[in-house]
Amino acid sequence: MGNSQSKVELYAAIRRDHRMGMSLRALQRTHNVTWRTVRRALDGQWPEPRKKQRRKESRLDPYKPLIDGMLLADLDAPPKQRHTAQRIYDRLVEDHAADDISYSMVRVYVKDRRKEVRRQAGVGPDSMFVPQTHLPGAEAEVDFGDVHVMLAGKMTKVYLFSMRLSYSGKAVHRVFASCGQEAFFEGHVHAFRVLGGTPRGRIRYDNLRAAVERVLGLSRARVENDRWTAFRSHWGVDAFYCRPGIEGAHEKGGVEGQIGYYRRNHFVPVPEVASLTELNAMVDQWDLDDEGRRLRSKTRTVGEYFAQEQPLLRPLPREVFETGRWFTPRVNRFGQVTVRCNSYSVPVRFIGRQLRVLLHANDLVVYDGRTVVAHHERLSGRGESRLVLDHYLEALLRKPGAFPGSTALEQAKAAGKFTPVHEAWWTAARAAHGEATGTRALIEVLLLGRHMEHEHVVAGLAAAHRAGALTADAVALEARKAAEGETFAEPPKPTLAHPVQPQEETGGTVTFLADWKLSHLPPDTRPLPSVAHYDQLLKRHGRTAGEKEGS
Repeated sequence: MGNSQSKVELYAAIRRDHRMGMSLRALQRTHNVTWRTVRRALDGQWPEPRKKQRRKESRLDPYKPLIDGMLLADLDAPPKQRHTAQRIYDRLVEDHAADDISYSMVRVYVKDRRKEVRRQAGVGPDSMFVPQTHLPGAEAEVDFGDVHVMLAGKMTKVYLFSMRLSYSGKAVHRVFASCGQEAFFEGHVHAFRVLGGTPRGRIRYDNLRAAVERVLGLSRARVENDRWTAFRSHWGVDAFYCRPGIEGAHEKGGVEGQIGYYRRNHFVPVPEVASLTELNAMVDQWDLDDEGRRLRSKTRTVGEYFAQEQPLLRPLPREVFETGRWFTPRVNRFGQVTVRCNSYSVPVRFIGRQLRVLLHANDLVVYDGRTVVAHHERLSGRGESRLVLDHYLEALLRKPGAFPGSTALEQAKAAGKFTPVHEAWWTAARAAHGEATGTRALIEVLLLGRHMEHEHVVAGLAAAHRAGALTADAVALEARKAAEGETFAEPPKPTLAHPVQPQEETGGTVTFLADWKLSHLPPDTRPLPSVAHYDQLLKRHGRTAGEKEGS
């Protein structure tokens, strides 16, 4: 008999063989059992239930009535002032000299006994869930979740905004550098536009600071943030705030589970992106793909339910609500404005001026009146700075010695704006003209980027460096050639049979700017000027041109 055979199967086999005429002794040998097992199998179809083992006495038994009394007293105590297993153990030791028991014995007993005491008292289980029915277009849930991404080669913590319609399960997501009020507002606006409307009923929220300034006692009343009140009034949002803590998470379990699903299925493995814009484009596609999901026991997909729900949403308002926050900082002597403990550069001509700054969730725009003077990607940390090299070029022309060690230069290198081609041309220019003059020439080249494409300037630098032309005019000419698509024959590459000397490689491959301008002037079809009218100035009345005065 195999070990996998159950006792019911064994009894059935014994009865079958007995009906075939096998004796009791033969049944014992065949099935390798005792005569009692054979007798029991022939007397009944079902084996007798296994007897429960006699419970061993425990050193905790004398103290169990005391523990039950403490747990029973907890039924009327405030939730945060009830006995823990550790407190019960301490009281037993201090008040009843229970030195012969251990904390682990108390903890194991209290874990199950607490639920039994509550059930016997008619209080019910600790957690209880009631199924809910959601009407189409009526409700939604909103929450933030943190995720990690490889952003521009650096592991970065970002925040995933999620809005989920309760009926269809359709969810819209957006990734932000922070979870502040600007991200909270922009996530709503993006979700409303994707959904094509707003829920006609209420939206469930946590008590996050972007919306709630203060929770009033144990009630549902909240003191809201003024900007949030204006925002939800504009969009017609009816807010419902969940209870604080883990209990409140169960009141919006749909979006809590949605964020977990989204994190596990779309952020594993960790995405590698160059910017949040690229990541959000991926998120938009993932949202579309998820419409093909079928939730739990639903008979149709999320997209099919959403197609039924979307026409029932409230139409969007026509007016625009500014989700960003305005600041009016003053530009310091370093050419920077400070917003939310981070510094951003502006052109140095605005030093000492007060400018307007519009802060969004992922970017920051600086205005002088209505003119945009700077645009930065928002920093998510504190005490950081984001500097643009172009903002300091006028100052660096007067102070070229400050250029090599400037923070703006280091950030330009890290961002790929200051390339090895720039570095090579700068090194050659300093060797030819000296530190100050060579650096000024490079700064003049960088100024070309204000009215020429970065790629064309880099191409001009490469061509000028190959030709040994170390002036800004030469770089400008070559950059214009690259922009106009002009092609020139490259010098032959050196070989072992015919090596090219450096002086031959750098000779006469660049046209000077003046010659280039003359060669590109339009043809002049005007007739040549005549000087015949000026001959009359050589004659005077009564005298020929060859006569001398006084002769």
